[in-house]
Amino acid sequence: MARRNESLDAIKTRRNNTLNALVSSVPYIRWLGIGFDRRGDELTAVLPFDEKLIGNPMLPAIHGGVTAAFLEVTAIVELTWTAIWEDMEQGRIAPDAAVPESLPRLPKTIDFTVDYLRSGLPRDAYARARVVRSGRRYASVHVEAWQDQRQKLFAQATGHFLMPQDG
Repeated sequence: MARRNESLDAIKTRRNNTLNALVSSVPYIRWLGIGFDRRGDELTAVLPFDEKLIGNPMLPAIHGGVTAAFLEVTAIVELTWTAIWEDMEQGRIAPDAAVPESLPRLPKTIDFTVDYLRSGLPRDAYARARVVRSGRRYASVHVEAWQDQRQKLFAQATGHFLMPQDG
């Protein structure tokens, strides 16, 4: 729970600053242009369309490596967001979240399996991750990506991650 005397705007600002610092700390996320829409503790990743993301101009289709990176980034950010939620809500993460030392290290990928269900079209893509299991050392995450309709996935993935250890 958030601290009682804190205003709703201050809580939203702290959450947004923490998420922005987390996302901006990885140059590849910035290069791809991935952003996150936050509603409470739920995150939706957004990959805005850009010509540089096209792998096959004959179709045209989003490059498979971009799709995999988008899914993996979504999984890692969701996993980290879930892990820091309690500390963030208790104010144990710097209020401005701009101090890199206040952010945790990111989980390391053990394996990541992508199912390409259809071509990613030249338009914005969205993804949501669900933490299936999270322990002190290991976590499992499932991710789904879509474009126009949430029910029509163009890719999904399952990943296993090594969680950062304190100290």
